[in-house]
Amino acid sequence: MTTPSATALPATFDRASLEQLLADQHPGGVAPAWVIDRRRAAFDRLESLPLPDRRDENWMRTDIRLFKPKAWGLRRRPNSDATIPTGLLAECLAGGRSSGDAFFDDSPQAAGNSTPLAGRLLSLDGHVLSEELDPALAARGVLFGSADRLLAEHADIFQRHWFSVIDSQCDWFAALHAAFHTASTVLYVPPGVKINEPLHVLSGLGEGGVDTSHVLVVLGDGAEATVLTETAGGGGASLAPGSGFHCGGTEIVVGRSAFLRMVNLQNWSTGVWHFARQKAVVHEQGRLQWTLGALGSRLSQVAQDVALVGRGASAQVNGVMFTEGRQQLVYNTLQHHEAPGCRSDLLYKGGLQDRSRLVWRGMIKVDKAAQKTDGYQRNDNLMLSREARADSIPGLEIEADDVRCTHGATSGRVDEEQIFYAQARGLSADEAARLVVAGFFQQVFDRITILPVREALARAIGSRIRRIS
Repeated sequence: MTTPSATALPATFDRASLEQLLADQHPGGVAPAWVIDRRRAAFDRLESLPLPDRRDENWMRTDIRLFKPKAWGLRRRPNSDATIPTGLLAECLAGGRSSGDAFFDDSPQAAGNSTPLAGRLLSLDGHVLSEELDPALAARGVLFGSADRLLAEHADIFQRHWFSVIDSQCDWFAALHAAFHTASTVLYVPPGVKINEPLHVLSGLGEGGVDTSHVLVVLGDGAEATVLTETAGGGGASLAPGSGFHCGGTEIVVGRSAFLRMVNLQNWSTGVWHFARQKAVVHEQGRLQWTLGALGSRLSQVAQDVALVGRGASAQVNGVMFTEGRQQLVYNTLQHHEAPGCRSDLLYKGGLQDRSRLVWRGMIKVDKAAQKTDGYQRNDNLMLSREARADSIPGLEIEADDVRCTHGATSGRVDEEQIFYAQARGLSADEAARLVVAGFFQQVFDRITILPVREALARAIGSRIRRIS
């Protein structure tokens, strides 16, 4: 479906498109010079880079031969001040079964029954549709909303963090994102401020749409917040290569003794190309609980890094992945211990159906100064089909001599005796399969402290499970 909110640029991601983007995003004024400079520097880097190939270790198990860069371009708003209908995003996200649907309904009718929110930002095809923040939080100095607006108004807060956490020059996709990011979101929570309700960011795609959104979260010392980001839409549930393209990034800064609950839910339609870099930096005594749900996309290539840079920092990373059809999800995780006395705990669980494939490559890196490190990582995969494939590659790189680091990975099929036992007690084959898979994921669900997220993931996975083959 082509949305009435935007039209495709005739050119792909070239210099003329970048200049047009700058002109479109700031029609009433001039973008901050430092923002423009960083975009142009990223584009210069982009011009010198080829697409990643299998000679790169992070990409050696990713097949992007069918990805055609020149097939994609940003969509521009029409030349009018007409507002985009509020129902457009819901229309865009409507698709077959649950594939491509949003976890949290954005419609006004559902607002009364949904999770109470401190703020939300909705975007479609790279354009912000709406943004809001609880006035009481704004009065306490919380900044949340469109990056285009807040970077210009609060450069003193955001300039030192914007595109300084993730590496925007490491590959072609990272440079493209740094140059062409749109509909981006920033959050700043002042020191000591605690936000009780979640802040919600929803990025949607129409048929053939492009999303390059960026998220920056900065928590001051002693602050606390919960952020839910999700992606959805991208056309019907198919593997058509033109369904959608996402190239995004997430940057997180957790201040001293601050606590952030971060949730990333990826539920694109199964025709969307999904590329993302995500990194968190946790300072002294800071705490991060990072939950990732990956259910959609044709192909996902994601780098998720956590850097523990202050003494006593800790991070818990929870991953829930489920694939079907011919989907392929590739996740590269890094737990980087840079300071002493830090703790990291990563648990990824994946379920695979049909001829789908999961790749997880994890690394715990401990610097020489990071004594008394406690690092743990584990990846478990449940094969629901004989044609599915899971690759688990845990790793350790340790330079300190007083640490405790462990890792493990398992892949296996469902025990047929469990299915028989459930069926002998009156369950159908499909019901038995859902029961076994729910038990498999329960360990990671128990670690998710945000009840609506836990329930939404369980429902989404349960709706996808079919008879085990």
